[in-house]
This record gives sequence, structure tokens and C-alpha cells, in this order.
Amino acid sequence: MSSKSETATYTHGHHASVVRSHSWRTASNSIGFLLPHLKPHMKILDIGCGPGTITVDVASYVPQGHITGLERAGGVLTQARALAQEKGVTNIDFVEGDANDLSYEDGTFDVVFCHQVLQHVGDPVGMLEEMKRVTKSGGIVAAREADYGVFSWYPELPGLKTWQDLYDRVARKNGGEPNAGRVLHAWAKKAGFKDPKCSCTVWCYADKGDTKWWSESWVDRALYSSFATTALENGIATQEELKSVSDTWREWGKHEDAWISLPSAEIVCFTE
Repeated sequence: MSSKSETATYTHGHHASVVRSHSWRTASNSIGFLLPHLKPHMKILDIGCGPGTITVDVASYVPQGHITGLERAGGVLTQARALAQEKGVTNIDFVEGDANDLSYEDGTFDVVFCHQVLQHVGDPVGMLEEMKRVTKSGGIVAAREADYGVFSWYPELPGLKTWQDLYDRVARKNGGEPNAGRVLHAWAKKAGFKDPKCSCTVWCYADKGDTKWWSESWVDRALYSSFATTALENGIATQEELKSVSDTWREWGKHEDAWISLPSAEIVCFTE
């Protein structure tokens, strides 16, 4: 085991606006690239499971197997466990832990994956190595990571470019890599995977309900989430600047032609 602990700070935190946004995620809209590789008997570990919506979904793909959701912020697991109970899912458990130092023996799982996690950690290569350690020979390590630098939107309100720049500075101050998508495959190679299978998918919000939901999330996150706290405490932005960003997201969400694309890179790595 690695005997390491996380050095970076999670940029988004777990404000209600963040958890609400993450609760939209499902297996099909977030890890569709991995689903064809799953078999009914598999034992799976979901790293950084958050409110557990992806984890609970994946359980249905392994009815004779089991999935464990691991999360550093133990408080959000109450919601994850409640969701599993509500859905009647029993081949699942949730545990609090640090993925830099997993409390599992070598080769415990058939599949270990994470979704939008490596961009927020201090040593993504080391975390991939730890994920590899607890995966069986012939198993799978997979990840999906956004690339904030290539997000695009319409209309091109100046305040959204300000938000993008602020996000980059806050994420880097926290010790993360906001453009993780473009280097994800290279991280995998450094972690010892010889031939990571690469792909890219995009969340695109163009429907009025979707753009309203996304904009309202950032209206609050710009002011009240850990993103705002880090920006203020480190002099990256003033309260007035954050208010301006929040107002811009509100304005964008009200535009009849609002559109945004959020690309993420994906890797599937087979262990030897």
C-alpha cells in the first residue's frame, strides 16, 4: 500500500448546489464508455463516488457481482446510502477512504474506475498506480476527466471567459489540473499502462431545461461553494467579481439560444 494521503483540496466542495449537480450523473451519461466491458459477476470499485448516482446505476450491470463506492468526504455518503436503499439495491456498499492509500489487498477488484476525480488530486499518476494495484490481472482501470480549457458556449458573454480563467486559477491553487482530459492518457502511461484505450465524449446542454439547470447551479456555486471560498481566501477574486460571475451565469441561462459543451476524455486500461 502507498501510505499516502491527499494533498490537494477538492475545488467544488460539497455545497448543496454542487451535490445537486453531481446527482444528475448516471452510468449512461457519465461512464457509457466503460459499460460494454462490464460482466454480471464483476466486483467493482468506484473512486470518488460522491452522492452515489453512478454507483447505484452500475450495480444493475453486475447483478451477480458487487460494487463499492469510495468517497473521501464521508458526509455525502448518507445521501448515497439513502439512494441505494430507495432503489432497493443490495449488491452495493459505500465506504469512506482516501484513494491514494486504499485499504484493499492487491488484485481485489475486477474493475476500478473514477469519474471527474483525477483533475482534483495532487498525484493523479500515483492514484492510478494505486487503482491498478487493487485490480486483478486481466481487469480494468478506467477514468473520465473534463478539460475546462476547451469548454465552449453561446452566447459568448465576457463574464463566462472570466469564470473560466478564475476556475483555472482556483483549481491550480488547490493543487489540481483543470485541463486533465488532455493529459489523462499520458498519466495512464506513466502509471504503467502500456496501451490505454482513449475516447472523448461531451455533455452538451442546449435544451431550455438543461441550460436553466446548469446556469442555476453556477449562479450558486460562484458565490457559496468551495470554489468561492478558495477564490476569496487567496485573493484570486473579490466578492464583487464572484457576484459578477454569478450574474453572468444567470444572464446566460435566460438566453433563448443558450448552449454549452463540456468535453471529457476517457481511458480504459487493461491490467496484466
